[in-house]
Amino acid sequence: MLKIIDRYIIKKYLGTFSFMLILLSVVVLVIDVQQKIPRIENAKLIDPKLDLTYFLIHFYPFWIINLVMTFLSILVFISVIYFTSRMANNTEIVAIISSGASFHRFAKPYLITSLFIACLSLVINHFVLPWANIQKNQLEAYTYNARNKEKVLGTAPVSAQLSRTEYIFVNSWNKGEKRGSGFVFQKFDKNRKMTYELKASDVLWDKAKKQFVLSNYFEKTINKDDTEKLGNGPELRKNFGHNPDELFPNELLGQNKTTPELLKFIQREKEKGNSNLNSHLNELHQRTSMPISIVILTFLALSLSSQKKRGGLGINLAIGISLAFLFVFSFEALKVVSENKSMSPALAMWFPNIIFFPIALYLYLKRANQ
Repeated sequence: MLKIIDRYIIKKYLGTFSFMLILLSVVVLVIDVQQKIPRIENAKLIDPKLDLTYFLIHFYPFWIINLVMTFLSILVFISVIYFTSRMANNTEIVAIISSGASFHRFAKPYLITSLFIACLSLVINHFVLPWANIQKNQLEAYTYNARNKEKVLGTAPVSAQLSRTEYIFVNSWNKGEKRGSGFVFQKFDKNRKMTYELKASDVLWDKAKKQFVLSNYFEKTINKDDTEKLGNGPELRKNFGHNPDELFPNELLGQNKTTPELLKFIQREKEKGNSNLNSHLNELHQRTSMPISIVILTFLALSLSSQKKRGGLGINLAIGISLAFLFVFSFEALKVVSENKSMSPALAMWFPNIIFFPIALYLYLKRANQ
């Protein structure tokens, strides 16, 4: 049963957090729009409908969701430091403890609220955020600079491993138009001897029929006695079991899949022999580790700011913002380390929590025993 003091602290927690959330969203949105207006205007030259209004409706709401979920634990951390420091400066915490309540009892509404936000964040990360990312990623490339836009929408050589014995190579594939040239499909037996090869001058993805259309194809079947059966023609339609986004995935693909879909995709890629999955595994583990960090950082913030200090709110916020940047930087740095295969994705994405948890526990117990 929640008492008056519990409701009071929960109201302060959620009120401060909501204010910080809205403030961050508005400020970052205004800054980002001003910065990217020239790129959005260039996108309008490609497609007249891609004006600023279109981006404000079809891109930025989903971009904001992604941004908020990325920095949610940090917002919680700074919010708790802010309102708890104000309570400490106003001697509210001293009054509560002096009334006979233990520090553990005082911390109860912090636990309830942080668990509520963490559970909500888990659901959003695993099921809602991928939907938002699909909407965001359809337009995000148009907000990149020319070099990064070319990486997402431009033309480049690609390859795919369908299984341990089947491979696709495309000499020049346009990711935006989903067409290319210089297509090669090769199949091998268990002794790594080629048994089939299919070449085409051009390849196009037919979205309606979910097939690849191969133009001016040439195919060769190699029999066990080394004789060859040849064939060619103006057009051939093939289904390789996956669409181009899954055959030639980029780092954004994992963001677009719900967790059950992402698990199936990772398992399928492992069965095919693909070992370059760390970016997708990072995405999988981060969806759980970030919400858990909300609880850890809540108690770290409570421990740091629940005593009145010389310097008051300012010094607490300075410490909080410094730790927040350290936390975010460690996540981003460990992503790079993991993608370079210097650390397992699971350890990389849980390492900040592993470090911050004992620190938060020690400071909390120290504060509770004072």
